[in-house]
Amino acid sequence: MYIDGFNLYHAIDDLGENFLKWSDYWRLGEIIIPSQSKNLVRVCYCTAYYPDERKTWRHKQFVQALRLKGVDVQVGHYVYEDASCRACDSTWKKPTEKAGDINVAIHMLKDAFLDEVDHAYLISQDSDQSATAKMFAEMFPDKKLTTVAPPERNFSVHIGKHADAKLKLTRHHIERCVMPEILIGPPAARRPREYAPPADWVHPDNRPK
Repeated sequence: MYIDGFNLYHAIDDLGENFLKWSDYWRLGEIIIPSQSKNLVRVCYCTAYYPDERKTWRHKQFVQALRLKGVDVQVGHYVYEDASCRACDSTWKKPTEKAGDINVAIHMLKDAFLDEVDHAYLISQDSDQSATAKMFAEMFPDKKLTTVAPPERNFSVHIGKHADAKLKLTRHHIERCVMPEILIGPPAARRPREYAPPADWVHPDNRPK
């Protein structure tokens, strides 16, 4: 399973429940990939640290938690690019994320070239990944690709043209993956206070059947 980190993050952020951001993407893969016919061998999460101290600390805690769960995390970077306003002629430097899309593409195709994957699940709504999907389909006609839409997002039509199947994530998928407050390391990962669930929230695993 290959995850466009910011694409998924913004979809979860739009749900308006910050505790859903503290979710285990390895478990997400286990939930959406049918275990009767498939074996989850890799989850690749591609992201970058935004240049803000508090946001970076939260993100690094999350990344460490994912690594403790077995997720392969590929970290890109940010650069400052010129931005301007035509209305007021002001200019500034805008942080822009780099390498995330490329990391998704090269790792998915690398795993296919090495024959480490028979069926790839691509979590992204970004039509930039249509080139990845097209190459995957052309180079590996015997392999399967499922395009996965983040919660409350539509599928990318351009990715879908090259996919064998579609799957839409829901809020419930994400909620089932919420991790405990502390994950034992080394090093340990601690849930940021901003991601604490409501006091009356009960994890789906612990609710009455």
